Amino acid sequence: MAVYDPKSLRATEFINDEEILETLDYADRNKENVRLIDELLEKARPRRTAGGCQCSGLTHREASVLLACEMPDKVARMYEVAEEIKLAFYGNRIVIFAPLYLSNYCVNGCLYCPYHTANKTIPRKKLTQEEVRREVVALQDMGHKRLAIESGEDPVNNPIEYILDCIRTIYGVHHKNGDIRRVNVNIAATTVENFSKLKDAGIGTYILFQETYHKKGYLELHPTGPKHDYDYHTEAMDRAMDGGIDDVGLGVLFGLDKYRYEFAGLLMHAEHLEAVHGVGPHTISVPRVKRADGIDPDVFDNSISDDTFTKIAACIRLAVPYTGMIVSTRESEAVRARLLQVGISQVSGASRTSVGGYTEEERPHDTEQFDVSDQRTLDEVVRWLMDSGHIPSFCTACYRAGRTGDRFMSLCKSGQILNCCHPNALMTLTEYLEDYASPETKRIGYEMVARELNRIPRERVRATARENIEAIRNSNRRDFRF
Repeated sequence: MAVYDPKSLRATEFINDEEILETLDYADRNKENVRLIDELLEKARPRRTAGGCQCSGLTHREASVLLACEMPDKVARMYEVAEEIKLAFYGNRIVIFAPLYLSNYCVNGCLYCPYHTANKTIPRKKLTQEEVRREVVALQDMGHKRLAIESGEDPVNNPIEYILDCIRTIYGVHHKNGDIRRVNVNIAATTVENFSKLKDAGIGTYILFQETYHKKGYLELHPTGPKHDYDYHTEAMDRAMDGGIDDVGLGVLFGLDKYRYEFAGLLMHAEHLEAVHGVGPHTISVPRVKRADGIDPDVFDNSISDDTFTKIAACIRLAVPYTGMIVSTRESEAVRARLLQVGISQVSGASRTSVGGYTEEERPHDTEQFDVSDQRTLDEVVRWLMDSGHIPSFCTACYRAGRTGDRFMSLCKSGQILNCCHPNALMTLTEYLEDYASPETKRIGYEMVARELNRIPRERVRATARENIEAIRNSNRRDFRF
């Protein structure tokens, strides 16, 4: 039997079934242990220091106790502490991005995804480089600066060379005042050599959802194709980091298996990355199974309520305080609003999950990977965030200044990242307001920029940010950053 070892490079040892089951049993035995729960909530709280902010986080076992707890007053306190942590590390900024689907050709048999190879009703499509360019122009015309590219796994139709060509095309499109400044990549697990090629292409974060950490369930949900190999898939982040990629993003697809099992496995994966590489996940995503072509989420009997989903997000924030947390347009406006209050720091906006969807006047549904619940325009999402007191940020400065991996984490964990991220968010928001916003969004936005400038504590930084914002407003100069 495999022995739990967070420093091991074997999937069944750093995501150990026996350890997870023992963790869940421990959580059940302590879910009404008021003294322990209070101690854990106190441990999770951020503490201001002379150098910034310190936050210890929680282990997978400690966080599992909080997730199991159902006492209303303690759950409410979890939400309060989660918001404290998010504000301490990321302030009131919310990073905005969009997915870009390149191809839905896929050789896997994943039972929850409409791209599975047995689906004969979905039209198969792969973007040419000219089509990629047109998609990017459409995204730039909305105001996007950061993309996450997506593709099915197909070594013939979607080889690594195709992905690299698309990345070069995306970075090469300069349209009016628009540029895509960061390309994150969400493609299938691959080799160290291919990860090195992605690193050389200048990607931001490599993202790969585990789908489920329960190996038996994983094998049943992935009956055919290369993704059937649980160990190869689960060990992908180690190969990515061995290939030189600094930032990796984790995620599970909640609803496929028991959520408390998935939660513990997800945190164990984060602990493993810290133990082996000294850097935890740059992001953690929290998608849920959604309806799509030939996919009925009701078939999966592990669906979770909005209340449980909110508690999961809060407990992830308590456990992994430094990570960026992502919720996509899979979720409704109402659910996204709830999650913004418990730790989410990144959202997608105006997403289309179909191949070639951004150049279509009407949202196409025949090649969507999943139903989009939040179908608002980017302008509506930006205004909504500002009305909620959040700064919509299109910033990519850390990635482009080399503040990635352990450099980013050392700044983030000390709270020092706020000294440059707040003004960078305001400058990129000004770009959006000047180049893309509707009149009402522009009015609200400039009122926010004026208020938030006054909150920058360092006078020199505040003065420079003010000068740069004036330059953006009065010229075509763009891309100022600290």
